Amino acid sequence: MEIGLHIADFTWDGGTAELGQRLADHARAAEDAGIARITVMDHLFQITGIGTPEQAMLEAYTALGFLAAHTRKVLLHTLVTAVTYRDPGLLAKQVSTLDVLSGGRAGLGIGAAWNAEETAGLGLLFPPVAERFERLEEAVQVCLQMWSASEAPFDGRHYQLGRTLNSPPNLRSPRPYLMIGGSGEKKTLRLVAQYADACNFWGGGPELPGKLDVLRGHCEAVGRDYDEIEKTVGIGVNASVTREDLLRTLSELSAAGFTATYVAAVGITEPAKVIDLLGSVVPAAADLA
Repeated sequence: MEIGLHIADFTWDGGTAELGQRLADHARAAEDAGIARITVMDHLFQITGIGTPEQAMLEAYTALGFLAAHTRKVLLHTLVTAVTYRDPGLLAKQVSTLDVLSGGRAGLGIGAAWNAEETAGLGLLFPPVAERFERLEEAVQVCLQMWSASEAPFDGRHYQLGRTLNSPPNLRSPRPYLMIGGSGEKKTLRLVAQYADACNFWGGGPELPGKLDVLRGHCEAVGRDYDEIEKTVGIGVNASVTREDLLRTLSELSAAGFTATYVAAVGITEPAKVIDLLGSVVPAAADLA
């Protein structure tokens, strides 16, 4: 089991004036503790369940570029990008740029978008859910084409690109890591089976093994090897969670078939405490099968 640090709450001691330095220190400490991945949310307002909309939220790809400059080994991506927030040609270019500047450590996590409040607040595109899923599939297709040797046009229902040139190309071979996030059984998991390197579900629960069974069925339908797809999950921890609590959860997730867990701290205002907790479970988590 690999451990990822998902940075979702920037309400830290020291406030905005110290946020940059604290984020850099947090990322370096995570890497030194053996954490293999660092992710950020693609949100523009803080989300319900973590805080109020007025609390600090950094723009995802600016933050990932900053994190790339302050780390050496960790995989960097969003958990996950909202498909409607960026046209896919620009998104593919952003991920490739991150990959080149990080030395081949970039990925793309992407999903169909859900936060109507922030999209209305900032005037972003937020079509009905059926269209968002159509755009999700086309965006994945555009990214895969731009991360290939092809410069051919792309003519989709929602996106039209005249030349899918992407220079410099990504360093990661054969392309950046691709995760499709979400638990929808009819659309999301079909897209995972057809295109992605990884799935991601948020939160534990007894329904997770059933979701993996659905994914297996989609893989069989499209002729994809189910074992090729990395099964990942995201969970939250607060100040009351102990090392034993976290290890118990990780063990249950491993038994269910998950091999990577992204852990987000909620309401912990001192970043070092998060790393102390996660670092304490990294060696034991590595032995989970």
